[in-house]
Amino acid sequence: MIGHQHWPRFRRGCAAVPARRAGTAARLCKRLLASRGLMAAVVVLAIAGAAIDVIAPRLLGHATDLLFAGMMGRQLPAGTTKEQAVSAAYARGDGTVAHLLSTMDVVPGVGIDFTAIAHTLLVAAALFCVSALLVSVQAQLLKIAIQKMMERLRTELEEKLHRLPLSYVDAHRHGELLSRVTNDIDTVQMALKQTASALPTTVLTVLAVLVMMVTISPLLAVLTMVTVPISVLASRFLLQRSKQLRVARAADIGRLNAAVEEIYSGLAVVQAFGHQTPVREQFAQINDDVYRTSSGAQFISGLISPATTFVGNLGYLVVAVVGALQVTSGSLSLGTIEAFIQYVRQFNQPVTDVATRYDVLQAGFASAERVFELLDAPEQQDDPGLELPAVGAGGGRVEFDQVNFGYQPGRPVLEDLSLVAEAGKTVAIVGPTGAGKSTLVNLLMRFYEVDSGRILIDGVDIGTVDRDSLRSRIGMVLQDTWLLAGTIAENIGYGRPEASREEIIAAAKAAHLDEFVCGMRDGYDTWVSEDGGNLSAGEKQLITIARAFLAGPQFLILDEATSSVDPGTEALIQQAMTELRRGRTCFVIAHRLSTIRDADAILVMEAGRVVEQGTHRQLVARRGSYFQMMQATGMCVAPRPGRADDGGAPCCDGGRRHPRSRVSEAHHRPDTRPVRAPASRTPPAGEHTPDRPGPRIASRTKTSHVLIGDSVRCRT
Repeated sequence: MIGHQHWPRFRRGCAAVPARRAGTAARLCKRLLASRGLMAAVVVLAIAGAAIDVIAPRLLGHATDLLFAGMMGRQLPAGTTKEQAVSAAYARGDGTVAHLLSTMDVVPGVGIDFTAIAHTLLVAAALFCVSALLVSVQAQLLKIAIQKMMERLRTELEEKLHRLPLSYVDAHRHGELLSRVTNDIDTVQMALKQTASALPTTVLTVLAVLVMMVTISPLLAVLTMVTVPISVLASRFLLQRSKQLRVARAADIGRLNAAVEEIYSGLAVVQAFGHQTPVREQFAQINDDVYRTSSGAQFISGLISPATTFVGNLGYLVVAVVGALQVTSGSLSLGTIEAFIQYVRQFNQPVTDVATRYDVLQAGFASAERVFELLDAPEQQDDPGLELPAVGAGGGRVEFDQVNFGYQPGRPVLEDLSLVAEAGKTVAIVGPTGAGKSTLVNLLMRFYEVDSGRILIDGVDIGTVDRDSLRSRIGMVLQDTWLLAGTIAENIGYGRPEASREEIIAAAKAAHLDEFVCGMRDGYDTWVSEDGGNLSAGEKQLITIARAFLAGPQFLILDEATSSVDPGTEALIQQAMTELRRGRTCFVIAHRLSTIRDADAILVMEAGRVVEQGTHRQLVARRGSYFQMMQATGMCVAPRPGRADDGGAPCCDGGRRHPRSRVSEAHHRPDTRPVRAPASRTPPAGEHTPDRPGPRIASRTKTSHVLIGDSVRCRT
C-alpha cells in the first residue's frame, strides 16, 4: 500500500502567481468600451447626474440664507434699510452681526418668506429625484454593458482553451484552469458591478464639485484638497500590504479547486488505499492557506475605509472652523458655507466608497490578471488551412521522417526516428514505460508539434494541413475512456453527430455492445452520468469502441483498447477490431502482448528508438527485446505441440521462463538479422496466419529508419 509520503502534495506556488500588470484596469476598460452605444448613453447620463448633484447643494444653501435672513429681518425695526441696520450694529460694537447682515439679502421688519423657502426646497427635491433616476438608469445600462463584456470574455476563454497546445494543458492542473474560467470570471464580474457602476458619476461629480468649491472659496478648496494626498498615501501604504495577499488568495483558491477536482476524480483510489486521513490533512492545509490569505487581505483592506474616513473628517473639521471664521468676518454667507460643507462631503464620499469597496476591487484585479494570463498564453501554431487530401484506393501510408521531439528542452523523447507504415497495415508498438509509444500517437494527431523532421501521410506533411482535417480521418480508442453526460446513443453518436439511429445501433452491434444495451430498461436512451460513473469500466470501453466504429475513420489508433474488459468480451472485441482494421492503417499501443500477435508488424521501442521489429513469431524466434518482454509477462516461448506458430501461450507446458523479471534498457540491442518483408494482404478475421516474413530492421546505429510493408529501406 502506498505510504503517506507518496501522496501528492498540493504545494503553494504550483500555480504561478502573476505579478500585477499595470495595464489590467486599462484592458478591462477597453473591453467595456466595446459596447459603444451603451457606454455613450452611460456617459451622457453620468454628466447630467453630476450637474444636478452640484446644483442641489447651492439651492439648499440659498434656502438657508432665506431662512436666516427672515429671522434677522424680523428682529430689525421696520422702515429702516439694510445699510442703516449694518451701521447701527457697528455703532453698538457688534461687528459680527454687522458682518452677517452685510452678506444677507435682509429686509428689516420682514419675517421668514416660507413660500420662497418651500419653492426652493421643492426644486431641490425634484433635482434629487431626477438625479436618482439618472443614476439608476446609468447603473443599469452599465451593468448590461458589463454582462455583455463578461459574455464575450467567457467566449474568448472557451475558444482560447481550444487553441492552447496540449503541453500547456499538461503543465497546469485542470482544476486550476477551471478556476480561472469560472471563479475568476465571477469575481471580476462582481467587482465590476460593485465598483464600475458608480465610477462615471463619481468621477464627473468629483470634478464638478471641485470647480464649485474653487468658485466659492479658493482657500477652503485648497484646505479640502490637502486631505486628498494624505488619504492616498495612507491607502497606498495599506494597499501595498494587501496586494500580494489578494493575488495569493486567487492562486490559493485555484489550488483548492484543483485539489478538490483531483481528489474527487480519484475518490475510489483514495478510499481503496485508505488515504482519507492524509487527503483531509492536505485539504485542510490548502483551506488554511485560503483562510489566512483571505483574512489577512480583508483585515488590511478593512483598515483603508476607517483611515480615509478619519482623514476626511479632519479635513471637514478644518473647513468648518475656517468657514465659520469667514462667515463671522463677512466673507461668506451662512448658506454658502453650508453648501461648501456639503461639497466637502460629496468630495470625500467617493474616496470613502472606493476604500470601502477596495477589498472587492482588489480581488477583481487579481482575478482579472489570472484571466488575462490565460488569454495571453502561447497558442498552438496556426493551421495553414489546407485540407488533407482524400485517401484513395491503396492510400493511407504513414511515414515518420527523421523526427526529433522532447516534451522539455534538452530532454529528447524521440531522436532521429524514421519509420514507414504502409497503407492498410496494423502496426503494434510496444516497449517499457517512457519509451515513446504514446508520443508517436501525440505527434501523429498533432497534439504536439515535432521539434524537427516530418510526419507524412501519403507524402503530405501533416504540419501543412488543417488539424481538424487531419483528426477527422483518425479514430482513437484510448485506455482512459471519456463519456459525456447524456444517453448511450448520444455517447456513441459523438463519433459522428449526423449519424442515424440505425447507424448507431449497427456500430453498437459491431462492438458487441447491443446485447448489453438491450438488457437495460431504457435501452439506448439509458442516461450515462458524467464520466460514466454508473457504468463498469468494460461497458464504458465498449461504448468508446462503438464510437470508433461509427466514425469510420481512415486511420485507427488503439491505446490498450481492451485492457478494461473481461477475457470473453476481449475475444469478441478482438474479432470486431480485426474487421475494423481491415483496409485501414492502424497503430496499436499495448503492454499486453497477447493482444497484438496478429499485427502485421510489431515495433519494439526503447528510449525513443525502434530497437526491434517483425511479426510476433519472428520476434520470439530472435530472443531479443520482445522475447524478454514476453518472459517478463509470463508468456511461453517454446511452441506447444501442434502449434508451431504459437510462441505466445501462457507458460503451462514446460516452457522455461527467462530469469530476468523485467526488461533492462541498458542491455537491449537492435536486432541486425535481415528478415523478409511481410505480405501485403491482411488476412480476414479468424484465418490462420502462416509464417509471414517480417521487415528488415536497421543495424545498430543512432538512426533507425524502418519500413512496414512490402519494401525495406535503411538509413544510417
